[in-house]
Formats: sequence, C-alpha cells, structure tokens
Amino acid sequence: MTATNNRVLVTGSSRGIGKAIALKLASQGFDIAVHYHSNVNAAEQTQAEIQALGVNASLIAFDVADRQAAKAQIEQDIAQNGAYYGVILNAGITKDTAFPAMTEDEWDSVIHTNLDGFYNVIQPTIMPMIQARNGGRIITMASVSGIAGNRGQVNYSASKAGLIGATKALSLELAKRKITVNCIAPGLIETDMVSDFPKDMVNQIVPMRRMGKVNEIAGLANFLMSDDAAYITRQVISVNGGMI
Repeated sequence: MTATNNRVLVTGSSRGIGKAIALKLASQGFDIAVHYHSNVNAAEQTQAEIQALGVNASLIAFDVADRQAAKAQIEQDIAQNGAYYGVILNAGITKDTAFPAMTEDEWDSVIHTNLDGFYNVIQPTIMPMIQARNGGRIITMASVSGIAGNRGQVNYSASKAGLIGATKALSLELAKRKITVNCIAPGLIETDMVSDFPKDMVNQIVPMRRMGKVNEIAGLANFLMSDDAAYITRQVISVNGGMI
C-alpha cells in the first residue's frame, strides 16, 4: 500500500466477505471505515481486530438502501476524517423465490439494497475523492448470478447485473481521474448466505468441487486496491471455481 490518503470504506464489513476484506486491507496499512447496518457488536469486534493490526478503524452505521441516511453518515465521516481513497461496495441481501410467487417486497428490498445501494453509497464519495487529487479505487461486489442469471433469483440476478453495468459506466467517467472502478463476481463462497447449500450440489456445479473462501475474495480486493492494479479498470473478475 502506497496511497497517501489511505482510508477505505468497506460496506457490510462487520462479518463475512466484507470483514475478510477489511482485515486484509488493514494488514496492508489501510485505515478502514467499518460499515454496518444493525449488528454493532460484530462491527466493534471487527474494529478491534483491525486496530490490533496497528491501523485506524472507525465505525459508520446506516442502511445502504436508505439514501438520506447513507448520504448523511458518509458526508459526516468525510468531514471529520477526510476523503476515502477506496470504496468497496460489499453489503447485499438475497430473498430467493420463484418469480411467479415473488412478492413486491422481495423484489423491491433486493433492488433497493443491492442496486440502489450503488448510488446511495458511492455517489456521495466521488467528489471528495476527485478533489483529493490522489486517484482512488472503487470495487463493487456482484455475483455469478449477475453474469449468468440463476433460477429462484430473478430479483438478485437483476440487481447484480445492474450493478455490473453501473460499475462499467462509472469507470469510464472516472478513468481520467486515475480512479479505477472494478467489479468482483463471486460464486459460491463460504458465508452465512450459503451455509445450508448441499455439498453434493456444490460438487455438481463447481468444477473445483468446493466453495470458495472469504480470504480468496479478500486477496483479489487487496490486489485491486494496490498500485499494481493502477491500469486495471472497467473489469468484472469472476471468482467461482470455474462455474462459468
């Protein structure tokens, strides 16, 4: 890590993939803004683990689907602590069901969190990042479902496909500012979200015959945040054991 302004906001970083990313970046010297929605105990535990690595960690709480709350909290954090060098949009939800039975809430809540969250979180961070004149990194977390679609996940697939499109478009706007914008598309990763996924099904659909580890996602995020990735932008990088 060689960035002058080294603060990174990682949404959904109190647990799972987000926590693994936050800890990996902290181990490389980045200060972390630990975002959470409601689980303050988990967020404080992540904060303590990051601080034990010798870097700064602040807490920031809001629902990524709540535009006003996200804007207010992000602007307050930037005013107090300075612009972010990096933003990692990791927070997301699933509400899986067959489309004919899908309720309005199951559609709306997934779209509002996973896709509207792109605007709600990233838009307030852009101008301060540009004005810092230090370049920057933006990473969004999509999914194999956003690339190939998945039955029972029409809402989730739509939200992640939209996220991929938004990521690619934003990368074109920010490239001349030396701000890279890339997307990571995980497959089946060992998290609470897929804790009940049958092992035999994993063997059928994943050529490597296992789920991925959160640290395998964190390692890629760390690379994309580094100076070695300064010429990589507008890319969707799959981490899925060969699923597609």
